Amino acid sequence: MPVRIVQSKQNARLKQLRRALVRPVRDARGTAGIEGPHLLGEALRAGLRIECVFAAQGAEGLLRPLHLAPEIEVLLVPRELLDAVLATEAPQPIAALVEPPDWTWAHFFSIHSKAPSLVLLLAGIQDPGNLGTIVRSAEAFGADGVLCLPGTVHAWNPKAVRASAGSVFRVPLLETTFAEALLHLRQAGAKIHAATIHAAEPADLVDLAGPVALLIGNEGNGIPAELAAQTDAAITIPCPGPVESLNAAVAASVLLYEAARQRSIRGGPLEHLGGPR
Repeated sequence: MPVRIVQSKQNARLKQLRRALVRPVRDARGTAGIEGPHLLGEALRAGLRIECVFAAQGAEGLLRPLHLAPEIEVLLVPRELLDAVLATEAPQPIAALVEPPDWTWAHFFSIHSKAPSLVLLLAGIQDPGNLGTIVRSAEAFGADGVLCLPGTVHAWNPKAVRASAGSVFRVPLLETTFAEALLHLRQAGAKIHAATIHAAEPADLVDLAGPVALLIGNEGNGIPAELAAQTDAAITIPCPGPVESLNAAVAASVLLYEAARQRSIRGGPLEHLGGPR
């Protein structure tokens, strides 16, 4: 594993890492910054192309179990220099520049899938921790992908990537408009269910075993009325306690679990998601 020592904060690769963390890529044509040996290992297992790896001096031993390919550029950087570039309060000693997967609509509605489509439609999710948690739950419960509508935080935001625990590397993600999403979902025969607390059917009484898109709204304002008006039904999660509504990520996770439960009863366990194809 060839290693090059870097001592200057003006190094072009360090500047590239800083930019990638501050302004995450909007598509697969750029590179994204990730932090920590766990996320780097997940990116490798997902088959992502690793453009460059950064290791703090004294921490290069953390790279040995990852078995990096010889062609991957590895930079050894003074700890204080790497800490100054990374965005977290307690920076980890490993970071990397990776190429995001190039997802398309075909990954959401594969004709080879044995299970009906299960898609999340996010309308204005602003907290990156919520988004990352939703992506992780999407993978855990066998969803086909996540569609991010305008106003939703970018999935490659460093906090969202960390909250996803690596699921962002494997779950199909697209940024799209509601009109475009509606077109593709209708073509796939998917029913769109809006998650809300008003005039809604309990999720366990709604058929979620067929092709379904779950529309999750903004943390503070919920689903815009103009979007809700174009959905097929409103669903809610009954809460016996005195809490009126759930956190967006919790609500999405509970609904995904219910959809997975119904699908398991109908047709057996769902297959796990694969990486980018």
